[in-house]
Amino acid sequence: MQHASLDPHLLVAADDLLARAGLAALLTEGGCHVVARVSCEQLADALEGLSPDVLVVDLGWAGQGTITRLHEIDADLPLLLLARDDDEALAAALLAARQFPCFALLPRTSDAESIIAAVDALLAGLLALAPDFARLLAVRVPSEPVDAPNPLTARESEVLGLLAAGMTNRAIAQQLGITPHTVKYHVNAIMSKLDAQSRTEAVVRATQRGLIAL
Repeated sequence: MQHASLDPHLLVAADDLLARAGLAALLTEGGCHVVARVSCEQLADALEGLSPDVLVVDLGWAGQGTITRLHEIDADLPLLLLARDDDEALAAALLAARQFPCFALLPRTSDAESIIAAVDALLAGLLALAPDFARLLAVRVPSEPVDAPNPLTARESEVLGLLAAGMTNRAIAQQLGITPHTVKYHVNAIMSKLDAQSRTEAVVRATQRGLIAL
């Protein structure tokens, strides 16, 4: 089994007790340090008292309640989501994951090696998708010409520039004198306007269109 780098600290959340225990054991065996394992209902409270490097969430077979809780979380940390393989569940999972700096999306049936590899990718600031889920982020050719007008407001352009610099929502909020919630609103607007599924894709698309220079 591949070992996750730097002994990362992970918070594991799952409503199914056996899934929670099994996932925690797998991650520990893979070289990770599980700081806590909680139900999804306890997730927000756990994040208040802990500072994990990665949040690992098993959405279970239903998952809608957990999806709602993820939308309510204001946390600048990578997210690993384990979801069932059907388009409706994956679309909901993707919408929730977009608010996090980077994310991985894998099937609930993933093996230990795949999960540990996804943790490593997240620690490197990368997006990770199971091959079967890659259809969610199919590369699309921008419909707008490179010299199209900037669709972003002045504030959104400021936020985008700071995203490109690798800053978290909280750091951007401090830099601009606004709340993290407001930053999250701007980030979602930027991704929507640029037809991007993640912060990283938004930066890439903005660069391709000449909106920012890296």
